[in-house]
Amino acid sequence: MAEEQLAEAEAAPPIPVSARPPVGREVKRWRQSRRLTLAQVAETSRLNIGYLSQIENDKALPSLDALVAIARALDVPPAWLLLDSSPPPRVVLAADRRRLPGLGGGEMSEVDGGTSRDVCIIEALVPPGQGTGVHAHAGDEHHVIVSGRWRLTQGDYTIELGPGDYLAWDPTVPHDVENIGDEPGRILVIYPRHAPAPSRRAAEADTSGEAT
Repeated sequence: MAEEQLAEAEAAPPIPVSARPPVGREVKRWRQSRRLTLAQVAETSRLNIGYLSQIENDKALPSLDALVAIARALDVPPAWLLLDSSPPPRVVLAADRRRLPGLGGGEMSEVDGGTSRDVCIIEALVPPGQGTGVHAHAGDEHHVIVSGRWRLTQGDYTIELGPGDYLAWDPTVPHDVENIGDEPGRILVIYPRHAPAPSRRAAEADTSGEAT
């Protein structure tokens, strides 16, 4: 069985250069960020300087043992050298946020602009005395108070929070979030990307008079 697997591996076509992980770029980037010379990496990894130079210029593909040795010399996990750091960060300017229906004349916007793959972040500006109304929905829900004074109620629990405070709860249990301050307050609401938008559903219920 082992002989058959070896024969299949030898018969397999070589991996195209374009399909190989960008090991060379990552090795060079980490070496430079660590302020190490090729000679220093060669000494620690016990690899030839010329071989390391070929790896950094993607003219040679390191073996697994060589990759581990290089990673140890750079003090990084080997897997980091297989990650492509070239994709740019996702940026959403405040002026480019998607606007959503607000509560009681307030404002809501999608902080992440729909670019996040796993979570949705909503910033709500809510007038004094306004709230979501009692509602429930799926997906974990997190709250960060940016400004103002807020009352968050769920079942038997009532918590008053101020700027910088954080709260998380199971939103399948009916809950309510209300600005109890004298001025408009800001709050961040974070929930899973594919879960229903809690603030939006509450806003719709508030304007239609129907309970959610």
